[in-house]
Amino acid sequence: MRTRIAALAAAAALTVSAALATAAPASADPVPGSPNQFYAYCSVDLLGVPLGCTETDVAHASHICEYVATGVGLGLDCILR
Repeated sequence: MRTRIAALAAAAALTVSAALATAAPASADPVPGSPNQFYAYCSVDLLGVPLGCTETDVAHASHICEYVATGVGLGLDCILR
């Protein structure tokens, strides 16, 4: 049962990250010293996976995000600020 829940959570995370990859970080504040990272506000699910990320300025950011290559295409990798 735990394996199935983990598999569903991973599939949902990949689906969400693929959907979020269509947003361009041009309007977000870049992270100083890191040209690939930008500030974003993300809500999280019960497992702590960032969902519904929106590019924002440094004052309103909850996460720092960057685009990463995955097995299914381009994904969004976010860490809690």
